[in-house]
Amino acid sequence: MKKPPFLPPLLTAARATGLAAWQTGRLFRLVAQKALDSIQDILRAEIQKGNVQLVADFLADKALPAAKALLLERMAARLLVRIGLRGVLATNVVGWILPFVLERLMKVGVSSGFFEKVRTHATVTDALRRLEELKRAALKTLVPDAGSGAEVLPDDTPLPAQLPPAGPEAASR
Repeated sequence: MKKPPFLPPLLTAARATGLAAWQTGRLFRLVAQKALDSIQDILRAEIQKGNVQLVADFLADKALPAAKALLLERMAARLLVRIGLRGVLATNVVGWILPFVLERLMKVGVSSGFFEKVRTHATVTDALRRLEELKRAALKTLVPDAGSGAEVLPDDTPLPAQLPPAGPEAASR
């Protein structure tokens, strides 16, 4: 049987596309993690300075434009240093990943009640602890488990009932 002339280039392109998609996914996870770390560092520094309300307002998108611009500029600069790219490529990567990660962080903050918890307990240590919880929750939404279905359960979760053993001896019972 004769091979069609378009089949080898098609297979080569499919392999290259699969490899590029795999590499892009891995690179996205790395850049998203670095962006989240950069955001976390800047927000942690602001909380340690005593600006808990500023951080809560920034994450709730209620901060003053000048404060918002200053925090975003500091986050972008920190991310530029962390990703190790130069020039226009670095600026483009920061330009699309930073808003994406911040949006996810805000969504997780709203869904987890982060803002209400910070407003009611405005101590620095409590705000730092809640910020770390927010980071872990946002990381789970940014980089979900890759299809294994594994999840971390709280300590007080009841274990499922034991399943009967599988195999030929179980079928004869």
